[in-house]
Amino acid sequence: MSLNNPVNVIQTTMRLIQSNENSNIRLNAHGGNSILMVCDPIHELQYINEIYSLMDNDKYEIIDLNDVFCKFVSENKSDIIDSFELLKGSLNQIFKKPDGEESPDFFGLILKEIEKSLSADKVPVLINSGVLYGSGIDNIHIMESEIVMKSALPIIILYPAAKIKDKLMFLNKRSASKYRCMIVE
Repeated sequence: MSLNNPVNVIQTTMRLIQSNENSNIRLNAHGGNSILMVCDPIHELQYINEIYSLMDNDKYEIIDLNDVFCKFVSENKSDIIDSFELLKGSLNQIFKKPDGEESPDFFGLILKEIEKSLSADKVPVLINSGVLYGSGIDNIHIMESEIVMKSALPIIILYPAAKIKDKLMFLNKRSASKYRCMIVE
């Protein structure tokens, strides 16, 4: 299948979900519970439009990570400004707090949105994952979270990446983890 054929990729992903073969997803995802729908970054908007068109709102919950990021910033603006001053060398900690720390973070907000979808018995579909670039949050952090790993339903991440030989390059820039997920391209 071609990286620039959104309808085929989305329908293949939906068939995996509908077949109720979560054990097959987990087997192919090395015990994970996630599907990466890989798209060429230049075709990401096409994929997003097709996701909205093809994925039924009764079964799928589309989570726009751009919207989640804007919500995080608007709810924590003053804290973020202070954090930028304090954490100049560790800016990623603004978006993904270190384990054991009790401050709001972008990563925690993403997990809350995923948990809301799963609680409503809907498959979370994360779009606009490019917003994660430079945040210190990698797809593997989401895929290995307890919420995702223990869920009866898998999650889907629309993943803008180029395929160079056997490697996925997130946004054509950075090597991507293919562990804990099933790849659909």
